[in-house]
Amino acid sequence: MMSCFIIHALQFKGYYEPQRGPYGLEILVIDDHPLIRSGISAMLLCHDAQCVIREASDCGTAIRWLIDATNSPDLILLDLNLSDCSGLAALAAIREAAPCTPVVVLSAKDDRKTILDAFDLGAMGFIPKTMSPDLIWSALGLVLAGGVFVPHTIVSDAAEPEPPVTLSGTSALQSLGLTVRQIDTLRMLVQGLPNKSIARNLGIAEATVKAYISAVLRAMNVTSRTQAVIWLSRNGVRFDGVGANLGTSQCDLN
Repeated sequence: MMSCFIIHALQFKGYYEPQRGPYGLEILVIDDHPLIRSGISAMLLCHDAQCVIREASDCGTAIRWLIDATNSPDLILLDLNLSDCSGLAALAAIREAAPCTPVVVLSAKDDRKTILDAFDLGAMGFIPKTMSPDLIWSALGLVLAGGVFVPHTIVSDAAEPEPPVTLSGTSALQSLGLTVRQIDTLRMLVQGLPNKSIARNLGIAEATVKAYISAVLRAMNVTSRTQAVIWLSRNGVRFDGVGANLGTSQCDLN
């Protein structure tokens, strides 16, 4: 059973150790600078000597590897400035190639619009390259545990509409009048699953998923996945034991 929770940097006090499989973690690092890739790989191996690191210098190479790979990696670390597919187009392409694999953006470009757009495209975390290696590793552990890592500047920015209530736990969502099915839909939406996959996992029509999402966003007084992530982060909501807790590893895309 997988939890889903959203934590921003100011709340990030605990240490999240990535959970290893029997053969260690497999992480795909996509960055066009060899020195950066080597540094990231060294940091990952320093924390987990059994970690399997795959490297790609551009978006095309990464997509070909993802298509040919027998199994998807546990996590994808993506820089947005690639030679063949710059900016958020790279994130969209990687998400399309590996829709069930969590993607974390690790970038020197951390302006508000870029971060919000990345979450709208399904990123499970946005980590500025200025963060320390220990915090980066811990943030990756959070994402691998089913969470979403949000930069604190986004959560604390007054430009975002304030949430209507301050509650914690899934009871906060139920108090808004959301049903268990709608909460399950929200959890999968936050995890970046497309509507078709949510429908498959819940055994409902895609049109019903769209109706649930509209109702959820309306109840939360937000208009997008990104604003929903921010709302949940501000209110400390953690999805745990509500309905069918299907994680990204159980995503059905057929």
